[in-house]
Amino acid sequence: MSLNKFKIAMQYAMPKHFLSRLVGKLAAAKAGPLTTALIKLFIKQYKIDMSEAQHSDPAHYKTFNEFFTRPLKDGVRPLTNDEKIIAHPVDGAISQLGDVVDGQIIQAKGHDYSLQALLGGSEDDTTPFLGGKFATIYLAPKDYHRIHMPVDGTLSKMIYVPGDLFSVNPLTAQNVPNLFARNERVVAIFDTEIGPLAMILVGATIVASIETIWAGTVTPPTGKDVFSWHYPRTGSNAITLKKGQEMGRFKLGSTVILAWGANQAEFLAEQQPETTTRMGTAFAKIND
Repeated sequence: MSLNKFKIAMQYAMPKHFLSRLVGKLAAAKAGPLTTALIKLFIKQYKIDMSEAQHSDPAHYKTFNEFFTRPLKDGVRPLTNDEKIIAHPVDGAISQLGDVVDGQIIQAKGHDYSLQALLGGSEDDTTPFLGGKFATIYLAPKDYHRIHMPVDGTLSKMIYVPGDLFSVNPLTAQNVPNLFARNERVVAIFDTEIGPLAMILVGATIVASIETIWAGTVTPPTGKDVFSWHYPRTGSNAITLKKGQEMGRFKLGSTVILAWGANQAEFLAEQQPETTTRMGTAFAKIND
């Protein structure tokens, strides 16, 4: 058996939820010098540029989670001010992007999966995105792990979808069918100037938590059923976020998937699989 096949086989065999929740508890622990030592080791291992962080000293962070979700200094991620441009929501790398064809999304070469399954199984939630565009962005351990709005939007619905916790790295994406539609995830659907916009925050092995700014920690605890929450689209209780505003975060790394409807916006030509992304930079152009 090759090393890659062994790695995939181990993912099927390991107790992924148990390990992820255990790591979550450790990452939330205030362990003083031990926490600082772990953060320093992580910085060295993944070559993290701490000069971008609001607090560059590893000893500033009381828990590993505080470090992992560290805010950046003002101005290090300038936001495109072009109103016709959709911005990148995260730092990471594009895994795949393109058209939603017959309700299917490309996961990797030879692997497609159902958009309806990804969004939690509702046909009504899926219909606005048929024939539209999607993009999958992978956040590596070294990346900034806060998620920001690519356009102005008003939250209309959030969906929690239970699932597995496979790794979402490129090797796994190439070898585990329906990866993103089988992992635990949180779906946020916004009303925007380009129509409905879906932002899917996908869990993964060792991802201790998925949070949104309006609901706090959505998972854990892990559920067994799909749950959804509806939000007012107008009035004082409406949740409206500006382009570039934080909408959520991962405690340990994962993947964000975007989807919007047909004929709404086109990806810029330089945006291709494996392209590095930086939050706030230009991603797609809104159609006239």
